Amino acid sequence: LHIHTEAAPLFEKYGSHLVKAKFHNGFANALNYLSAAEYRTDYVDRALIEYTAASFHFEQACHISYQACVENNLGFLFSTVGKFAEAHEHLDRAQALFTTLKDSVHLAQVDDTRAKVLLAEGSVAEAEKFARGAARVLERGGEQSLLAEALTTHGVALARLGRHERACAALRWAVEVAEQAGDLESAGQAALSLIEESGARLQAEELTVAYERAAELLARSQNVATLKRLAACASRVLFLTNGLTAPPDWRGFSLKEAVRRYERRLISRALRDADGLVTRAARLLGFKHHHSLSALIKNHHPELLQARSPVVPRRRSIIRLRAPRSTQHYRTEKLARPASILYAEDSRLVADAVRDALEAEGWRVEVCPDGTTALNRLAGGAGYDLLLFDDDLPGVSGIELSRYARGLPSRERTPIVMLSAADRREDARRAGVDAFLRKPEDVRLLVETLTRLLAVGRAPE
Repeated sequence: LHIHTEAAPLFEKYGSHLVKAKFHNGFANALNYLSAAEYRTDYVDRALIEYTAASFHFEQACHISYQACVENNLGFLFSTVGKFAEAHEHLDRAQALFTTLKDSVHLAQVDDTRAKVLLAEGSVAEAEKFARGAARVLERGGEQSLLAEALTTHGVALARLGRHERACAALRWAVEVAEQAGDLESAGQAALSLIEESGARLQAEELTVAYERAAELLARSQNVATLKRLAACASRVLFLTNGLTAPPDWRGFSLKEAVRRYERRLISRALRDADGLVTRAARLLGFKHHHSLSALIKNHHPELLQARSPVVPRRRSIIRLRAPRSTQHYRTEKLARPASILYAEDSRLVADAVRDALEAEGWRVEVCPDGTTALNRLAGGAGYDLLLFDDDLPGVSGIELSRYARGLPSRERTPIVMLSAADRREDARRAGVDAFLRKPEDVRLLVETLTRLLAVGRAPE
């Protein structure tokens, strides 16, 4: 800061607009970093002035790409001081400049910045759309650090919309992408966002692993603001994993959820010490009847059902023995010709995970990233043994796709399965859907459901 301040009069006398622009941009960066480290709002005001000067001189030097980058920085910086109208004005300018250059990668970066501004404004749904679009473009652009940043923004937006499963997947992917790109700072910040936004939804072990990874990635960080976030996350992890310390702040705190977390940990410990036997675990916890503990687990902690032994394995084996002959026939039939499934899902993370699971069963899966593409596939007449649709799709919804498929003579008996985070079971039934599964709790039933429908709906060869 001292160097830039002393050099400022010298650069004022310099004739080159490009040299002046680079000086003002560097000066603004220094002020920006110091404002975050020292919480100096006066530095933010000075940084805004320096970035504005840099933009002017880049424009005079006809260096459009640099000017657009500075306008993008101005958009973000204005949002940090709550001046959202000015922020969008500068982002519009950056977007126009990158559009003239046909620079899709940096246009996606502007969309990511706009998503951050919208998050700061509280327009979370709109922010999610911009961040999702930015991530999709950057997946193809080869700019891994920019992709990691967009994935982090998308993950934060998804978490604030309550879509925690997808949020966790996006944030974990952001960590991987940034680390592979050698950007440890961004990787660590993505890990911190996972703890901050979805920590309450993670198991204690997952939460501990996330924090340890963030601490490892940020071990050499000198960014004061990031290190303060790391310390705050340490306090949050301690609170979430043992329920004994005071919360780091009261934002979003729920006494009921805190008690449930601590209750879950005690029940989990009792089941582990009782070798999974509910009767013995109930005695350890002071219950008079084991039925009380069974009801508590079923109603409030269903994720602990798998810790019970040996009830769950026995029930599964009985179901297998009583499986209908048609299902058993299909298991052998798939060796003759793999079933063909048309799958519509706009989230690449979810689509890849589901496709891997279905292909592991020997099925052929054709994935469509939006409803319009799936509609074209249906209209094209290709043969599919089963249709699998997410409901919330760009272009055409899963409900509309199901209704359209049922109107085609060739699709009127094709099994249709719908996945949805919203409770649209009745709408799906009226549209002709054979099975409706809620996300995320019913996803574990997907393979079993598809197996049953394929066995019934597909004629033997």
